[in-house]
Amino acid sequence: EEDGCGGKVLSRLLNNAVAAGKRVRSETAISKGSVSISSAAVELSEVLSWPDLNLPFSEARLAVVGAGKMTRLLITHLASRGLQRIAIVNRSLERPAELAEQFPDVDIEIELMDDLWDVVGRSDIVFMATSSTDYVIDELLLEENGLAGGRPLMLVDISVPRNVGEDCKNIPNVAAYNVDDLKAVVAKNTAMRQREMIEAEILLREDAEQFAGWCESLSAIPTINRLQERADFYRQEELKKCTRKLAQNDALSDSEMEAVERLSRGIVNKLLHGPMSHLRKTESVEGKQAAVKELNSMFRLEESAAENGRARNGRGAANGRRR
Repeated sequence: EEDGCGGKVLSRLLNNAVAAGKRVRSETAISKGSVSISSAAVELSEVLSWPDLNLPFSEARLAVVGAGKMTRLLITHLASRGLQRIAIVNRSLERPAELAEQFPDVDIEIELMDDLWDVVGRSDIVFMATSSTDYVIDELLLEENGLAGGRPLMLVDISVPRNVGEDCKNIPNVAAYNVDDLKAVVAKNTAMRQREMIEAEILLREDAEQFAGWCESLSAIPTINRLQERADFYRQEELKKCTRKLAQNDALSDSEMEAVERLSRGIVNKLLHGPMSHLRKTESVEGKQAAVKELNSMFRLEESAAENGRARNGRGAANGRRR
C-alpha cells in the first residue's frame, strides 16, 4: 500500500487472510497429526517409546540407516521436536556429510555399513530408509549379532520395499513397525483433519462476514460526507443571518464571533454524533444498508446531492457565458 501497489481494500484483505489462517491453526487441530510417512514415523516412535522401550522419547538413542530423501525428511521432523544427536549409517560418506551440513544444529554421527550392527546395538530406535531390495535386518541377523533377547529395541521401517523382516516381531525384546503401520497413523490423522475442516470453515466464514461488513462500511462514507456537508451548509446559512444582525449593532467583537462559530460547530457535531455512530457500529451488511437508506431518507441527502450538482452546473454555465 505504501509503495502504491495496492489500495486499502487489498491491504485489508491480505491482512485478514493471514490473521484468519493463524486463527484456524490456533483454535483448531487442523495442523496437528502427521500426514506423511516420515512425520508419521516420528510420531509413532514418540508415542510408543515409553510402552515399547520403557524410555522417554527425548532420552532414546536414535539411528537411521540410509541417507536419501526420506532420511532428510525424517531428520527435519526430528529436529522440529528438539533432536540433538543421531547416527547415520550409509554405504558411502558423501550423502551423510551433506545432511550434516544441512542440519548444523544436530550432532550427526556418520558410520559405514560395516559398522551397522555396532550402531544398532547401542541404539534404542533405528529407522530404516535404504533403497535395498532385500532385508537389511531380520530375525536371524539379530540373533547372529547378539541382539535377540537383550534390551528393548524399536525398528521403524519407512522403506519400500521393506528393509526389516516380519520375523523380527518374533523376538520378545524387538518392536518392529513398517509402512503399513505408518499408513494407519496417516489415515487416522487425515480423518481427524477432515473433521477439523468443518470447524475451520465456520471460523473462516465468520472472518469473511466481518470483512464483507467492513467493505460495506466503505459505502457509508459518501452518506456520512453528505450528512456532514448538509449540516454544515445549514449551520453556515444560519450563522450568516445571525452575524449580519449582530454586525449592524456592533454587538460582538471578533473573538466573540469566533466563539459563536465554535459553538455552532460544536452543536452540529454533537447532533451528528448519534446517527454517524449508529452507521459505523452496524456490523451486518443488511443492517448497514438499512441504516444508510434511513439516513438518506431522514435527512433527504439524495436531494441535497442533486441540488449541489445543479448548483455546480449552474455556476459552470454562468462562467462559460462570461467568457
